[in-house]
Amino acid sequence: MSQIKELPFAALQFYATAPYACSYLPERQARSQVAAPSHLINSDTYSQLVDEGFRRSGLFTYRPHCDDCQACIPVRVDVNSFEPGRTQRRVLKRHQDLRPLVAKLAWSQEHYSLYTTYQAARHPGGGMDEDNQAQYGQFLLASRVNTRLVEFRDEDGKLCMVSIIDVLEQGLSSVYTFYDPALAGSLGTYSILWQIQQCRQLNLQWLYLGYWIEQSPKMAYKSNYMPAQYRYRGAWRDDPPASVLQR
Repeated sequence: MSQIKELPFAALQFYATAPYACSYLPERQARSQVAAPSHLINSDTYSQLVDEGFRRSGLFTYRPHCDDCQACIPVRVDVNSFEPGRTQRRVLKRHQDLRPLVAKLAWSQEHYSLYTTYQAARHPGGGMDEDNQAQYGQFLLASRVNTRLVEFRDEDGKLCMVSIIDVLEQGLSSVYTFYDPALAGSLGTYSILWQIQQCRQLNLQWLYLGYWIEQSPKMAYKSNYMPAQYRYRGAWRDDPPASVLQR
């Protein structure tokens, strides 16, 4: 483990994981750089880490650190300049009657049942469709930062969607969203549009969407929210790199 002095949180340590199978690009190996110890990462520190390209999964704060690939590009939407397109406006109108409610970041059988239904329909065989209650809790309910769990219910009170969102100094970070896959109308799109609206209401400039991977169909949707900034070569830039995949 070694300290990274140039970052504004010298008390943290940063280490690289062993290689593991990449979840997005077949036949590739990935590694992550992890920030530790986790108990020192509060909301203020995490805001700085996100600005350096980090993201979290539960208490695990990381950024890609692969040996021969820079395909994972942090992306953030400029919410003040964003204008929804025609299809996005239709999505907003279709789901305008959903009622958002900030709920306690805690175990709920109702949430977990929706999560397992979503994973089984949208990501079968990906591993997360086999998450047990403990794994679900470690992934989505463990947080030492300012995290909000937002329920979206229809007029009859039925739970349709859950979004986990981190509140940063400079924006919101979209952690994870799951919803009823049987419902039509692009709920995943609606969740991002709703979070953009929340950024505006909170006077925050950026919505962080995690990593954009040009070659991954799973990540293609992130290019639908413009204008955006991309972080590579140590800085946030207005245009994506011409080529981010080294062969």
